[in-house]
Amino acid sequence: MARLGEAPFIHPDCQIKEATFGAYVEIGQGSRIQNARFGDYSYCDRFADIANAEIGKFANIAAFARIGPTDHPMDQPSLHHFLYRSPDYFDDAEVDDGFFEKRAARVARIGHDTWIGHGAVIRPEIQIGHGAVVASMAVVTHDVEPYQIVAGIPAKPLRARFERPVAQRLMDLAWWDWDHATLRDRLADFRSMSTPAFLEKYGA
Repeated sequence: MARLGEAPFIHPDCQIKEATFGAYVEIGQGSRIQNARFGDYSYCDRFADIANAEIGKFANIAAFARIGPTDHPMDQPSLHHFLYRSPDYFDDAEVDDGFFEKRAARVARIGHDTWIGHGAVIRPEIQIGHGAVVASMAVVTHDVEPYQIVAGIPAKPLRARFERPVAQRLMDLAWWDWDHATLRDRLADFRSMSTPAFLEKYGA
């Protein structure tokens, strides 16, 4: 029997707050997910930390990745928690709701069929295009084009996975929107066919 299904498979010791999950989603042990939405078939491995993010379908997020790390208030006299988590320090103070609302609005967007490598960091409000690859330990501070491979600190393009016309045909095909039965029916072709041959058979 298949291990994954309509309900998310959430491993032990996760912290989940204000998150929604599509079908066939898996959340690795010890991960922290807040104000995030996962599309169908996406997963994160152990100890991922994901906040204020839209994750597309079939995203592959490796262990210890950080998406949407939250910022401190750098324009104010202090960076410290006491400014906005004030009740932790003062009995008569309130949380700075406006600060948290601004944080939550800075959404990182991860495209379909992406690969976020081990320990990579993707800053708030960054968009990772469909099919893109972020190398291990990269720090992404600018948007990443579809089917681009980036690496480094800050992350810079290494090369494209496919030539632009092939990448565009894959996006036009949008196989990530196929239903579960169709994916199963075409599994052998996913495994055995080259991308050009696959596009010739099914392509837009």
